[in-house]
Amino acid sequence: MPIKPSELILNPDGSVYHLNLLPQHIANTVITVGDPDRVDLISSHFEHIEFKIKKREFHTQTGVYKGKRITVISTGIGTDNIDIVLNELDALVNIDFSTRQVKKQLTSLQIIRIGTSGSCQKNIAINSFVVNDLAVGFDGLLHFYDSKHIQNLDLSKAIALHTNWSQDKAMPYVVSSDYVLLNKLHSNQTIKGFAATNIGFYGPQGRVLRLAPKDKELLNKLSSFTFQKTTITNLEMETAGMYGLSKLLGHKAVSINAILANRVTNEFSEFPKQTLQQLIIYTLNKLAL
Repeated sequence: MPIKPSELILNPDGSVYHLNLLPQHIANTVITVGDPDRVDLISSHFEHIEFKIKKREFHTQTGVYKGKRITVISTGIGTDNIDIVLNELDALVNIDFSTRQVKKQLTSLQIIRIGTSGSCQKNIAINSFVVNDLAVGFDGLLHFYDSKHIQNLDLSKAIALHTNWSQDKAMPYVVSSDYVLLNKLHSNQTIKGFAATNIGFYGPQGRVLRLAPKDKELLNKLSSFTFQKTTITNLEMETAGMYGLSKLLGHKAVSINAILANRVTNEFSEFPKQTLQQLIIYTLNKLAL
C-alpha cells in the first residue's frame, strides 16, 4: 500500500520534506549535532566533502574521514526535531520514494549524537566525556508511538516514584543505546552514563532566572536517584528520543557528550570550544577504526 502524500511529503525535486535530502546524499554512518555551526566544525576534518545542503536548522554534509563515508546533520534543539530527523533519515533508506512503499530489504543506520551536556553528579568533572548507555525521556515523545516493548519500565517507574513525578507531566520513559556502538566509543577517556533528556533548558532542568519551577527540588531528586546501582549522570535535550526512535525503526544509536557544566558545583567550562573539538576528533577516530 503506497504511503499517502500527506504522510510522506516530498519536495518538487523528490527530496524528503524537511531535510531536503535524496537517498544518495547520506552515508550509513550519521553524526547528529544540535547546533548547525557544528556541522562545519566536524566536516573540517574530512578528507573531502561530496555534498552540502541547508534547510531551516537542518544542515547536512556528507564526506570521507580516514576512508570512512560519514554524514553530519544538525537537528536543532529538542526531541520534537529528533522526531523529524529520525523519521526522515529512515525514510531515505527504507522507503522507495518512486513507489511510496517500504522496501523489502531494510537498512540499519549507525547514528551517533555528538553533544554538550551538564553533569548532575559532583564527581563528573567539567570537560570530561560521557557516553550514555541509557537515557530517560521527560518529553513524552515516545508515548506517541507503540513503544512499551523497547522501554525499561521498571527503571521508568523507579524514577517516577523517586521524583514524585507530577501527573500533569508526561511520564518518564527509559531506553538504551546500541551496545555495539556504545562499546566502540567507550574507552578509558570516557564515562558510561545515564542521560536525562529534558523538554526545555530552563525550568525543565531546574534552572531559575525569573520563573520559579514547579518542582524546586527536581535537580536534587535526579542527582540523588539510584536504582540497582544506576544513577543519572547528565542532563540534555535529545538522547532519549533518538534512542527510542532508533530502536523502533531498527537503527543503532549512541550519544556522546562533552560535559561543559556541573550543575551540582555550579561550574562551567573555561574552554568549551576546545573540549568540544577534542570530543569531535575522539569520536571521528573511533568511528574510523
